[in-house]
Amino acid sequence: MDNNTHYDVIIIGAGASGLYCALTAGRRGRRVLVLDHANKVGKKILMSGGGRCNFTNYFVEPEHFISANPHFCKSALSRYPSWEFIGMVEKHKIAYHEREHGQLFCDESAQDIVTMLLDECAAVGVQIRINTQIDKVTVNNVNDNKNSLRFQLLIAKKLSKKDVANSVKPAQNQYCCESLIVATGGLSIPTMGASGLGYELAQQFGHELMATDASLVPFTFTDKTGELIRALAGISLPVIASNERISFKLPLLFTHRGLSGPAMLQLSNYWQTGEYIYINLLPDSDVTSVLLAHKKSHPKQLIRTVLADNTDNALPKKLLAALQTALWDDIKDKELANIKDERLIELGEMLNGWQLKPSGTEGYRTAEVTRGGIKTDEVSSKTMQSNFQDGLYFIGEVLDVTGWLGGYNFQWAWASGFVCGEVV
Repeated sequence: MDNNTHYDVIIIGAGASGLYCALTAGRRGRRVLVLDHANKVGKKILMSGGGRCNFTNYFVEPEHFISANPHFCKSALSRYPSWEFIGMVEKHKIAYHEREHGQLFCDESAQDIVTMLLDECAAVGVQIRINTQIDKVTVNNVNDNKNSLRFQLLIAKKLSKKDVANSVKPAQNQYCCESLIVATGGLSIPTMGASGLGYELAQQFGHELMATDASLVPFTFTDKTGELIRALAGISLPVIASNERISFKLPLLFTHRGLSGPAMLQLSNYWQTGEYIYINLLPDSDVTSVLLAHKKSHPKQLIRTVLADNTDNALPKKLLAALQTALWDDIKDKELANIKDERLIELGEMLNGWQLKPSGTEGYRTAEVTRGGIKTDEVSSKTMQSNFQDGLYFIGEVLDVTGWLGGYNFQWAWASGFVCGEVV
């Protein structure tokens, strides 16, 4: 066997989990090759956090992750806590800062994280090949011989437009390895090269998939609600966003396409098509109590005056005007004394729990992650190895583990890559 095509470990995917697994295995003296069909490594790292990469979080707990098997993530997260990655960042003298809720960002650029990972990989001899399309993966089952080459990967070289025009057939190479790691990510942001290859490989070896969906993604709306939201594009305010299962107190952002901001992205992790969401627009005020109290103390006031002067949690003027038209236009010029208590109670409940039914989300086009994926009951939580095929591993987003917004998905990438890299 040609040693140039023989590796101990081949990792499919040069993203966060793949690169971290590669450097971990390389430190153990393993001969590692990373393959990726994209033209650049770490694309998702580079665009994350507005280009500054929210690379982890000070406070990482299993409840920050969603999975059909909520216990699956515990082992990896406990064996590779966030301070381990922070230590590497500090070793490379990358300046970083903390934002709200323990989120850690680079001071300068996400490129610092990619450079760090590549430097660590280079230091242990990891080889990385981009622009590499995998056509086929086959396996030779071996009997307890760790030195045997178990997997064969058939690679087709990408053709240029000129080659295609001249009907040139792609040259094919074959790589072999003992351990094959699938770190292909999910379906989110297809313009960056996301594909379903990881899911296809899992199914090839008998694995089931949990239904996938776009997550950490803005909501979209149609009809009059959509028109109202679009007219408020650019307005941001703190809210409590909730559904029947969970709530988040975070900022909301109105956009030309719908509702975004951290509150909406977090809630999208827990949303199913057809469900209602609820937005408390004045989370620090009991609006009903405020209106009823002002009716007694300032009976001649108007509703908009009360809400505009609500020092605890005043609404932006443009939003207040739009809500007035949508929710209480018929009584907008009535004094509080002339409005029935029942109507004030109803209005207060609406402002503390604005009920909306999204028509959908922006989908994979802008989703930060893919919810669902390879069923974790069929994978070892300690090593990430397939229960069906020795030497086959799955790490990162391709698995049915989805983190909250705030650095949790990167921490899952580092942790799952680490525990896998320790055993391959």
